[in-house]
Amino acid sequence: MPVARYFLLVGGVLLALLFLLNEVLPQLPVAERVAEAGPNKSVIRISSDRKWPERVVFDTNMPTIVPAIAPALVAKAEAAVPAPVAEVSAQARGLQAFAQLKPSEPTKPEPKPQRKRKIAKTRVAPPMVVVAQQPRFGFFGNDTW
Repeated sequence: MPVARYFLLVGGVLLALLFLLNEVLPQLPVAERVAEAGPNKSVIRISSDRKWPERVVFDTNMPTIVPAIAPALVAKAEAAVPAPVAEVSAQARGLQAFAQLKPSEPTKPEPKPQRKRKIAKTRVAPPMVVVAQQPRFGFFGNDTW
């Protein structure tokens, strides 16, 4: 296991170098000031001159108010209504409407014009040339040891 031994050796050297540099090099002055002052607790307040419209509240607890209709409009509406014909149910009116429909003669849909089909030309592949391949060099893909 030479790879595991390499990682153990290099990792140990780097860790020892880190501890050694921590003791030898001086501490940064910025880090000391931040540690003494504590965390930054400044508050940024943003104000705007733009005012939003007031909130609209719909009161759904009150009953609906029916607007009073002017008497002149009521008189005009009554005059415009024709005299009622015999009361007929909605189903009977629907059947009567269907009875008055004239059946349309079924027509055959026109056939769509056929597109002219394109036939691909047959092509002959170029002859394959066989060439000798150089052996690979390196750690990856090298099958010979």
